[in-house]
Amino acid sequence: MMLDAVAQVVPTESTQQAAGYPTLFLLVAVGALVPVIPTGALVSSAAVVAFHQTAPFSLLLVFVVSSLAAFLGDIALYWLGRRGMHSKNGSRWLEALRSRAPQERLEQAQEKLADHGVLVLVLSRLVPAGRIPVMLACLMAKMPLRRFARGDIPACLAWAATYQIIGILGGSLFKEPWQGVLAAIVLTVVVSTAPMLWRKVRRLSGSQHA
Repeated sequence: MMLDAVAQVVPTESTQQAAGYPTLFLLVAVGALVPVIPTGALVSSAAVVAFHQTAPFSLLLVFVVSSLAAFLGDIALYWLGRRGMHSKNGSRWLEALRSRAPQERLEQAQEKLADHGVLVLVLSRLVPAGRIPVMLACLMAKMPLRRFARGDIPACLAWAATYQIIGILGGSLFKEPWQGVLAAIVLTVVVSTAPMLWRKVRRLSGSQHA
């Protein structure tokens, strides 16, 4: 009797999936629009949970859901940015993009965009804090939405695959899903912060030697 009661209370794997995938989609899409949600850590954590599930295609569904949500969020943000560029008074979305793109990073993004075209979008999603400056550079270059979308598709696929691999690595190291989730979050933070810390160290060393 007690086991039956526990079975009724604990969500089944199918119930977790039914709630988990829409939640993952919503959070990643919102995180693309409002870049304060750690979407990379979300994808890695979802990959850990999927790695420990017995249902087939769980990892594939995480990949499809996260990459699609990231793409739709990017497209929505770029469309809102284009509206702001064509408006006399701008828009709060465009101002938010400009506030998150330091002048130095924006100039670098513009140079890379001029040299490599939409291919720079792929790297922009993999480099920490690189997506917004490149997106703003595309807006300032008056890149059509369709062309931006063509470059953003492989960018979102590569981004989802990268963070899913991080989650799979974390999940494969531990038997318990929560341990894998914790490891995936730590790995994601390290991957996200290491380049920025390296740039700061180089700047400090350069200023000391100057």
